[in-house]
Amino acid sequence: MSTAELRLRYTTVDFSHAVFEYPLTIAGEAAPFLLTTSRELDERAVAAGTDATVWIVSLRGVDAAHLVLADIDLTRCVFTGAVHLDQLRLEGTCTFAQASARRPRRWRGFTQRRTLAEEQHWRARQPGADPGWDVPVPGVGAVGPAQLAPVYRALRKGFEDGKNEPGAADFYYGEMEMRRRDRTGTTRAERGLLHGYWLLSGYGLRAVRALGWLAVAMAGTIVLLMGLGLPKDDPPQEATGTVPAGGGTVTFKIEKDDPQSPTGGQVHR
Repeated sequence: MSTAELRLRYTTVDFSHAVFEYPLTIAGEAAPFLLTTSRELDERAVAAGTDATVWIVSLRGVDAAHLVLADIDLTRCVFTGAVHLDQLRLEGTCTFAQASARRPRRWRGFTQRRTLAEEQHWRARQPGADPGWDVPVPGVGAVGPAQLAPVYRALRKGFEDGKNEPGAADFYYGEMEMRRRDRTGTTRAERGLLHGYWLLSGYGLRAVRALGWLAVAMAGTIVLLMGLGLPKDDPPQEATGTVPAGGGTVTFKIEKDDPQSPTGGQVHR
């Protein structure tokens, strides 16, 4: 079995329907390449004032079981149609699109999370969409929540298999979001449960939201106690039993007052 490694700079790569039979590593090179004379390669012709970012714009139709990506920009990458994404290895700093980084200033309070380019495109197509979502470019196709949920699930599993549970959190959030928005593969009852789960705690990933609801519940309890109060006296305790001789039923009231002696003095216990 042979392996290959490509180290790139100033490159945009389209792997649509590429076939990788053996392990392949695609890595972004931070430092300039060196010639055989140990001099740096003159990159002025390709640099054009930009950084040395390596972009992958499509993995559609790719079997990712043998693919390793390192220090790659995936903000515009199309993942739908790829197989074995749970075996895709992401090393170093692989950048994804942010859910709120490019949204208007009034929405900047939203928690940022990593998203797929296809989710950005889908949200941009919705009526009344925020202008901060990335508009799809011609030729990338149109997919919806039903197709995106399995992609998020596969990427999440890949991070979890690599013991990177914190890194998998954003992909779990994206998976749940797509399931909540899917009107074809998710029943109305399930969408209702997912909506409540999102509203109360952000699918268990937004601690501030859960703490906020806890504060609201505590404040509501305090207001109810101040308005209605607690009972002044405890209800009397009663004990009911059957008298063997007559077969009748008797009821005893259990008082909590201290017993008094017949002479008027208090009985000490």
